[in-house]
Amino acid sequence: MTRQDSITQVTGPFNEDLEMIRNQLRRFIEAEVTAKAEPWEEEGKVPRDVLRRMGDLGVLGMRYDEQYGGAGLDVMSSVVLAEEVGRSTFGGFSATVLVHTDMASPHLENAGTPEQKARWMPSIVSGEMITAVAVTEPSAGSDVAGMRSRAVRDGSDWVLNGTKMFITNGVHGDLYFVGAKTDPDAKGSRGITIFAAEKGTPGFSVGRALNKTGWLCSDTAELIFEDVRIPAENVLGEVNRGFYSVMKNFQNERIVLGAMACAEAQTALDMTVDYVKQRRAFGGVLWDKQAVRQRLADCQTRIAAGRQLVYHAAGLDAAGGDCVKEVSMVKAYCGELVNSVLYDCVQFHGGMGYMRETPVERMSRDARVQAIGGGASEVMLEEVAKRM
Repeated sequence: MTRQDSITQVTGPFNEDLEMIRNQLRRFIEAEVTAKAEPWEEEGKVPRDVLRRMGDLGVLGMRYDEQYGGAGLDVMSSVVLAEEVGRSTFGGFSATVLVHTDMASPHLENAGTPEQKARWMPSIVSGEMITAVAVTEPSAGSDVAGMRSRAVRDGSDWVLNGTKMFITNGVHGDLYFVGAKTDPDAKGSRGITIFAAEKGTPGFSVGRALNKTGWLCSDTAELIFEDVRIPAENVLGEVNRGFYSVMKNFQNERIVLGAMACAEAQTALDMTVDYVKQRRAFGGVLWDKQAVRQRLADCQTRIAAGRQLVYHAAGLDAAGGDCVKEVSMVKAYCGELVNSVLYDCVQFHGGMGYMRETPVERMSRDARVQAIGGGASEVMLEEVAKRM
């Protein structure tokens, strides 16, 4: 039993079915991801076959209805998935999976018609179709209301124009949930609509693949929409009400990112404890030094607190409670936590912590975006402050 296993069993609010899913996921990821993903960093993508096999395991659609191949589970299944992909040590793999399962496809689940779900959901659950959400723009990130993409009704179609930036799964995705202004006179967050756009639609292209500091095996793109005609039946939810769909799913997205961040921090800490107990220096091992032990103990304490905060917010969400404040705390705290812990882990690995051959070096680069993506820490703290 690893240290993380023991923590999960003592404090995790998971039933036997979820623990069985966790164990199955862990075996798969250790054998098929952690042991094999180094080349994916150079290739800039997760092999589609790996994602399809995750679909075969039944973990890409756990939240969705059984008629589409899902399991009808709640947010705690997403927490399990996020924790286990977070343990992989490859943040780009985690991002690829979680954007598909918990950040993009939920727009279809939350707002799609029965016809739309029947059309796309089975392929989403199986991993045959990978999804992306295209809301962020060069001048509209955490400020969703600032988007400039426009869609105008023309007969039975909408004509979409605009540019999206920093879109995960943007290069190799198949189905994109795109936000655009449909009422140019509406102020702020009003007048935004979500459209489902399929790869290959005329006028829709990948402007360029983006080079990132971390998450290297996650493909990230600039997307360009030039007079893209989207059928009216591809509108998700109500016209001009898309902002509220985005905000609704932010709660799920931020819980998942918090769970992922805590798992990454725990995994890096476990590696570091093992390392300092073997690394000889000054006539002993680094673990003999009180300053080292106490700093790592402090990391463990903060990780445990972060996980409890994640579980608390997820429990509120599963019960249908108002949890915007708690989820914002999760995103702010855990995004900063994983960066702080990885800083210490690199420090105590010494020179080896700065070498590309060590997982903690990669994990430290991957962690940086956790305080930015899905809502920057400063924005999250403002959400907390509004509710104090």
